[in-house]
Amino acid sequence: MSAGHTGGTDLLEPCGRADHPDCGIRDVLDRVGDTWSVLVLSELSAGTRRFGELQRAVAGVSQRMLTLTVRRLERDGLVTRTVYPTVPAAVTYALTDRGRELSALVRGLAEWSLANRAAIAGSRESWDAAHPGSPVR
Repeated sequence: MSAGHTGGTDLLEPCGRADHPDCGIRDVLDRVGDTWSVLVLSELSAGTRRFGELQRAVAGVSQRMLTLTVRRLERDGLVTRTVYPTVPAAVTYALTDRGRELSALVRGLAEWSLANRAAIAGSRESWDAAHPGSPVR
């Protein structure tokens, strides 16, 4: 693991080198880097939610995908699931301490994205104009 991955320096060395095949970042990013996990974490950062509330708040997510997403987040220790003995059973989801810590980082990324959205769109337009017909889009 490089010093950048352990907080020893400000440098972040890339993963995938022969002497550094998997630093752990890839495993975490596979979970939190998917669209639904980020949106669920963002929604839960505002507080505990019932499943239906999450589904309405995360536009476009199917019931099956939301179920898989919250189960994966629960498995990773980012979300807790509480079942209440009612008929029908009420289920709520909340962030764990680790989930709250991660949601703060996700919030920073979201703020950066909003602040830089116009500049990135401009860069894309310039690049596309300079590379007509490129499959990169």
